[in-house]
Amino acid sequence: MSKRESSKYKIDRRMGENIWGRPKSPVNRREYGPGQHGQRRKSKLSDFGVQLRAKQKLKGYYGDVREKQFRAIFAEADRRKGDTSENLIGLLESRLDAIVYRAKFVPTVFAARQFVNHGHVTVNGIRVNIGSYRCKAGDVIEVREKSKQLVIVLEAVSLAERDVPDYIDVDHHKMVATFVRVPALSDVPYPVVMEPNLVVEFYSR
Repeated sequence: MSKRESSKYKIDRRMGENIWGRPKSPVNRREYGPGQHGQRRKSKLSDFGVQLRAKQKLKGYYGDVREKQFRAIFAEADRRKGDTSENLIGLLESRLDAIVYRAKFVPTVFAARQFVNHGHVTVNGIRVNIGSYRCKAGDVIEVREKSKQLVIVLEAVSLAERDVPDYIDVDHHKMVATFVRVPALSDVPYPVVMEPNLVVEFYSR
């Protein structure tokens, strides 16, 4: 579980945006950052600052991924053919915890990581307890039988605040999801604007 789960709302306030689109986000009430200096007038960010903010926002969205791990994901995206920023989003959305979250088996990406870590999910019939596990197109992700009636699962399925994207096919009666394809940036239902091109610029300095 991410060490930041207990203070996940601070990520919203630090970014000044409701990055998960949650109704209870404190940004809906207070647009300034957390802490005693949060209400100071914001100064204009440098190019480096803009790039850093874009990286922090993307990292935060996926459960505040550790820097070492995030840099490794970027390196893989950079090695692959094609547009690095698109590759980066594709790799992040291929994470098992991201797919569990997108499939609405749990309410938050933080809960998704914990859910996977606790062994509640199988991939192609095999239990996987690593949130960063990379799924491939066609992989079938299922909530284990004994976990299908957990309150967190039943509540998440009924949430109306977000929809399942079309690159994931879900049967909520059986609690089974198929990762249909690796999405492009335009396919991903981010509640806020993500700028992976700025992340590429940050790491390419």
